[in-house]
Formats: sequence, C-alpha cells, structure tokens
Amino acid sequence: MSLPVKEISISIEIPVAPISRREIKQLETALILGTVFRPDVVQTILSGEELTTWLDSLAVAAAALAMDKAGYPISRIAEELGRTEATIRKHLKGETKAGKLVRETYEMLARGELKLSIPVVESAKPEEFSRLSKEVEDLKKENAMLKSKLEELKEDLKSIGSMVEKIIENSTQIRKIVEKIEKS
Repeated sequence: MSLPVKEISISIEIPVAPISRREIKQLETALILGTVFRPDVVQTILSGEELTTWLDSLAVAAAALAMDKAGYPISRIAEELGRTEATIRKHLKGETKAGKLVRETYEMLARGELKLSIPVVESAKPEEFSRLSKEVEDLKKENAMLKSKLEELKEDLKSIGSMVEKIIENSTQIRKIVEKIEKS
C-alpha cells in the first residue's frame, strides 16, 4: 500500500534581478532547487561523486549568482559567503561545474522555462486512517489464519508421507510373497 503523491507547483514570482534581501534568498532558493531537480543533475547526484562537497559548492554558486544579480560587488559576496574572491569569480563565470549548472538554471528561469514543482505525500484523512488501520488488522488476522492452515497442511503432508512409506513397505512384502508363491 503506498501513500498518494501529488506534485505541487510553486507559484511564487521569482525575481531574476532581486532588490531586497528577501528577493535574493528567493532567487537563491529557486536556483538551488531548480538545479538539484534537473534530470541531468539528479543523475550526477545518484552517481554519488563527493555529494556533500558538490552540494556545498552548488549552494555557494547559487548564493553568489543571486547576490551578483542584486548588484553586490564580488568582495562583499566573498565576505558574506566565506569564500575567496577567486572562487566567487569562477562560480559566476561558470568555470566550476556548480557555477555552470546554476548559471544554466538562472537562464532557464529568466526565459520562463523553469517550473519548480515538489512531490508531496498527501496525509491520510482520519477516516482513511481508520479504514487503513482496520484493513491492516484484518490482514494480520488473515495472515495468522493462513500460517495456522499452512502448519496443518505440513502435518497432513507428513502423515501422507508416512502412509506412502508404509504402502511401499507393504507392496515390497507382497511382491516377495508373490515371488515365493510363483517359485513353489
């Protein structure tokens, strides 16, 4: 039994040229999510190549690009993110893998091609939960009954096996008796 999953689209207007700190965070979040959920990036993540380091680099690249689009100077971006100016420049120029992917995601967002959607598991309603609980209990009872029946069948099979052995023994004795009668 699986829980229903539906996809929810985020309908927040994401600013491509942020002005406020809030808008910078919105753009940064959209860049991270938009990049992480791209099929090519999901494939990279699944390959498992230094995931933690790579995700950190992706977050830095997204934050750097969002601040850059807000007009922050590279020195301030580097200071706020705790990275060197050279690292920030590499991300912004797309010279790092993370920087390149984030830039591509930004361009998709700017062209209106990026649709953010997040799979969400729907929670069961109380009546649905009650129905599912009863179903689970019924299945447990049925399982116990089937296990009991299986044990009975195993015992029956052992009895049949013993009877077959006795029949074979008796048939062997009968055959010997028949052979003696034929010889005499």
